Amino acid sequence: MTELAIETSGLRKEYGTKIAVQDLTLTVHRSEVFGFLGPNGAGKTTSMKMLLGLVRPTAGQARVLGEPLGNVPARAGVGFLPEHFRFQDWLTGREFLRFHGRLFGVPAKTLTRRIEDLLGQVDLLDAGDRKLREYSKGMLQRIGLAQALINTPRLVFLDEPTSGLDPLGRLLVRDLIVRLRTEGTTVFLNSHLLSEVEVTCDRVAFVKRGSVVRQMSLAEQTGGMEVILRLGASDARLLQGLARFGRDVHSTPDGTAVGVSLQVEGEEKLPEIARWLVGQGTDIYSLSMGKKSLEALFLEVMGEDERPG
Repeated sequence: MTELAIETSGLRKEYGTKIAVQDLTLTVHRSEVFGFLGPNGAGKTTSMKMLLGLVRPTAGQARVLGEPLGNVPARAGVGFLPEHFRFQDWLTGREFLRFHGRLFGVPAKTLTRRIEDLLGQVDLLDAGDRKLREYSKGMLQRIGLAQALINTPRLVFLDEPTSGLDPLGRLLVRDLIVRLRTEGTTVFLNSHLLSEVEVTCDRVAFVKRGSVVRQMSLAEQTGGMEVILRLGASDARLLQGLARFGRDVHSTPDGTAVGVSLQVEGEEKLPEIARWLVGQGTDIYSLSMGKKSLEALFLEVMGEDERPG
């Protein structure tokens, strides 16, 4: 059995003269949580639909769970929560899950146990006999997640799974994703909440204008370190001086102090920066260092020419 849950090469989708996806080339390993990141309009949803067999690619090749796109037995092992959904709101939560479980051919006895287990996992046991039209947006999002898992998938696609959820709901989804990975399920996650991606995903791909421009492990060094300073004062001369130690120097008011951040290549720069600031007679209230945030990396990969979607 291949170690890859998804493998694509040059996958492309055109709608007339419009290119929705230009070059989807990526690999997703089994039993990992894979983040699919990019601005609105980058082709992420179309890419997911091609991988799900819902949209036929114009060109390129791909395999999902070791089989070509559209393979029926392979698709039976896939779950999907779309970003925009319209569920059968006249059904109760239990009826809704039973309906989708029967579509997958889950045996009746197994399905009953599975429904109760999933309702518990998404904290909807007490709402299982209520009709979906009575559910809040967050409850609908959670029952949709349960639907995506009803067939005990080997691979699940989650398109903005925390949309409409409060912090407790987002924590529930995060814990569920971690549990899925532990159980051997591959999770393909599309989300704009980069803070959630950063604590959940093993690897990510950045998509820009229909093409994958970078894949990386979040355990990797992400292109340097970020230094955060709180200083008594800051002016153009001081910022220009700090630029000798790194790049992307920015300052913002921080209460009675001034916050300054810059990107450096390694921690050995830290004592050099401190000594230089003291030599300038600058008061240092705090100095800290850490890896570049995923948000900072996202902005760097997208570039200054990228506009909001």
